[in-house]
Amino acid sequence: MNKKLLLILINMVGLTIQCLAQGDLLITPTRVVFEGNNQKEQLNLVNIGADTAIYSITFVQYNMKEDGTFVAISKPDSGQMFADPYLRIFPRRVTLAPREPQVVMLQCRRKKDMPSGEYRSHIYFRAEKNTNPLGSGKSVSDTTQLKVQLIPVFGLSIPVIIRSGLVNVSATLSDLSMETQQDTIQFLKLTINRTGNISIYGDLVVNYSPANGKTYEIAKVKGVGVYTNINKRIISIKLNKLPGTKLSNGKLAVKYISHNEDKKIIVYAEGELDIK
Repeated sequence: MNKKLLLILINMVGLTIQCLAQGDLLITPTRVVFEGNNQKEQLNLVNIGADTAIYSITFVQYNMKEDGTFVAISKPDSGQMFADPYLRIFPRRVTLAPREPQVVMLQCRRKKDMPSGEYRSHIYFRAEKNTNPLGSGKSVSDTTQLKVQLIPVFGLSIPVIIRSGLVNVSATLSDLSMETQQDTIQFLKLTINRTGNISIYGDLVVNYSPANGKTYEIAKVKGVGVYTNINKRIISIKLNKLPGTKLSNGKLAVKYISHNEDKKIIVYAEGELDIK
């Protein structure tokens, strides 16, 4: 893909592709999965800031906690496998002018003796700030004054997954309950239970069916994953409704879904909750 075409696609990102942005860096796709004979993928970067930026690219390891947060680790847990020994990425450092795109190539090198299952690492993009050496620039006549400048350094990561051999995964939804905060703000709480030797990833869709009336969607959370280091994930979903009202006297129906290559919906799990 040439840079001009890539920049046009990025400008249309809200309609065409899924992206991740933090600080001044935009990345697409937001996750990479190597399955079957797939050996190469490309990451598209764009500097959406007003200044030239430098980014270093490395591999890091994270574990997901049951609340969806991540913790950095250096060694895999029992049964967990890192993907970075089988990955190559180029370049490892990029300099981007404002609005300049860059393609980063990612290559997967499988080995014949790889155990079946899922291997996961995260690609970390870290902004490098240009700084002047101490003592450079204008001289300071009053040495009793100390000036401290805090410069934020932005970084973001995306998961890279390799699946090898015989893999399987399934999910169920449990522990559905309602919680009300500040009298009218309502949340649906639930647990996604995962079984199998790979992670699961999809969207949660919540529909409300009143006792008298039509069913309509009141919440959707995209990109909800449960990685292989945990067997369940606890979710809290804010429900969208008319301000100042409460959902009552009806039923909530939840679906955990994904889409296949033909854009057809795959339903991983379903759950219902009667509310009064």
